[in-house]
Amino acid sequence: MTAKYYLLGGAAALALTLAGCDAVRTPATEAPDAAETTDAPETTEVETASVDEAAIADNPLLQTWDTPYGVPPFAEIEDEHYLPAVEVGIAELEAEIDAIANNPDAPTFENTIVALDRAGGTLSQVALTFSNITNTDTNDTLADLETQIWPKVTAVSNSINFNEALFERVKAVRDAAPTLDLDEQDLRLIELTYRGFERAGATQSPEVKEKVAAINEEVSALTTEFAQNLLASTKAFKLEITDEAELAGLSEDFKAALKEDDKWILTVDRSVYETFMAQSENRDLRAQMFDGYRLRATEGETDNGPIAIKLAQLRAERAELLGYASHADYILEYNMARTPQTVEDFLVRVWEPGLAQAKQERDEMQALIGDEFTFAGHDWWHYSEKVRQDKYNFDSNVLKPYFELSAVRQGAWTMAERLFDITLEDVEIEGWNPVVTSYDVKDKETGEHLGLFMMDMYARDSKRGGAWMSSYRASTNYDDAEEVRPIITNNMNLITPAGDGPTLMNFSEVETFFHEFGHGLHGLLTQIKYSEFSGVDGPRDYTEFPAQILEHWAGEEEMLAEYALHYETGEPIPVELIEKMREASNHNQGFRTTEFIAAALLDLAWHRLSHDEAMAITDARAFEKEVLDSYGLIDEIEPRYRSQYFAHIFAGGYSSGYYAYLWSEILDADGFTAFKEAGDIWDPELAARLKKWVYESGGLKPADELYRLFRGSDPTIEPLLRIRGFETEEGGEG
Repeated sequence: MTAKYYLLGGAAALALTLAGCDAVRTPATEAPDAAETTDAPETTEVETASVDEAAIADNPLLQTWDTPYGVPPFAEIEDEHYLPAVEVGIAELEAEIDAIANNPDAPTFENTIVALDRAGGTLSQVALTFSNITNTDTNDTLADLETQIWPKVTAVSNSINFNEALFERVKAVRDAAPTLDLDEQDLRLIELTYRGFERAGATQSPEVKEKVAAINEEVSALTTEFAQNLLASTKAFKLEITDEAELAGLSEDFKAALKEDDKWILTVDRSVYETFMAQSENRDLRAQMFDGYRLRATEGETDNGPIAIKLAQLRAERAELLGYASHADYILEYNMARTPQTVEDFLVRVWEPGLAQAKQERDEMQALIGDEFTFAGHDWWHYSEKVRQDKYNFDSNVLKPYFELSAVRQGAWTMAERLFDITLEDVEIEGWNPVVTSYDVKDKETGEHLGLFMMDMYARDSKRGGAWMSSYRASTNYDDAEEVRPIITNNMNLITPAGDGPTLMNFSEVETFFHEFGHGLHGLLTQIKYSEFSGVDGPRDYTEFPAQILEHWAGEEEMLAEYALHYETGEPIPVELIEKMREASNHNQGFRTTEFIAAALLDLAWHRLSHDEAMAITDARAFEKEVLDSYGLIDEIEPRYRSQYFAHIFAGGYSSGYYAYLWSEILDADGFTAFKEAGDIWDPELAARLKKWVYESGGLKPADELYRLFRGSDPTIEPLLRIRGFETEEGGEG
């Protein structure tokens, strides 16, 4: 699993979720989904005297976008347009909120709850564009603007959360809801709107509200600083290799992609790092790359250790003010897991067999090395690949010619068409970067437009690392008169091939492609009419499920036969190669399980602290080591993310929630098992239920209810353990 990024809801919805998610721009994939980007209501008189009129007169961010599908006019937007546009958006939002809160008419569902969901159109339009661009094409000016813009949005969010007159109107509608003639979506909107105010602190005393507001603003600033430090530290690491002999073991296509003029440039971008660590025969260089990756943001001006500590302290203090034992208790209240203890018990149950297997893998690699040297962490990727080749007579690099990007994309399209009866058609759209490609997503039977899907697949210095789904516009349908359909993006960091060469992917990258496409479909197929819970919505430990279940199709023999075609010959991948790939699929599973759960346990430890316990932490690395040692992590394995570069939890929306990827594996393993038991991975009845209750339903119901409506029963953990090759309670291995 890789890092994923998204922007939390619209301006009004964002305000109600801010206390739980910390930042306005947050790395992750799941969401109270991105907001509608329609213009502010024409009937609202807005005072913008404080904004420089000359600066906004021709600002493209404040115009009605007469562009295909309503995408932002990227070529017209300059860096200096963002701040004045945000200020106008804030002024409009404040005027809208004032009009709702002080409406002389009695509070109703339409004039209070729906009005709130609709509020903030301009700010959402601007903030979504700004957030996406700073993730994909940032620069020093935009980085500075982040430190100015997000605190402003946080401040207006606080003002909405703690507007007593507004909350009283929301409460009045909530209390009257049982007597109103409303449908399921209407009632869910009332429930979630009230819950958002309550969890933000609307019911607290003025003194508590003031403290929470201050914490929110400080947390927002710190998460931005954490993300910027990490990006700067990651991009600062470069090894220039001038002697090709030092690149022994690297494939020719990989070397070609690394070459610049007469030298080769090694970075710690994930795709480069993992490929190098697996292929390189140069142990000294592997050690340098290993340290370069794991020591990011650990020293000097970009040291994130003090920021991580401060964030943990602020979150613990806020939780205490709101009446919770810890930040983890607060966050998990409405997740499927519900409590920190449930999360820990679940993680430890999978950790124990995973760690035991990891120790066996380490010993196996040491045996391969012999007495030449003692196996270390920077050897794991390389010697794991050697063991795979020796044990299974399988070199994963031989797969890459069968996984060319355009063929993989077509495979995903085929899967979506057969499962969900949709089509994706190429369209010419001017994107934020020349490499962006766009697709019109339509209902296969009716031809109805469902959304625009945009893809940005390649790494560059201006782009954040990892892979993620995001949104430029969410779906809304308030009155059936003018339905707004979403604009969804997928982003990866594939290595740009040399010249006109093909983009060849390893199978892990293929799985990531299908994963992010799953998030994209969750946003695109939504049939929810309110931005508050349309699209990619639900608790953190559920929203990875719609992405992860599609990874199963990527490796099915029936699917591989359709899209895994040799990029030169067009020949389908040989059956014997598929069989070898399947036999080796659980190779190194101990390592993969252990490094992931180590990070999840670390996340839980940081956020399970009481305020007093958090205040006692003075050294992030020392705390981290103490936690991981207590669970028995072996020296040769690093957690997938050390604290100083754990962007999921310190610059994003996964605080107390990184476990969600593994929890969602319970759902995806159990869910895909239903298709296997049906004897048809395209089973139409199961596919229809999956589409209706998972991809179309957003946050319509609690996550466990949505899952049962699809599956017909609660999930069990056994399929997950079997898929990972661990013994189940019934005995034996999968």
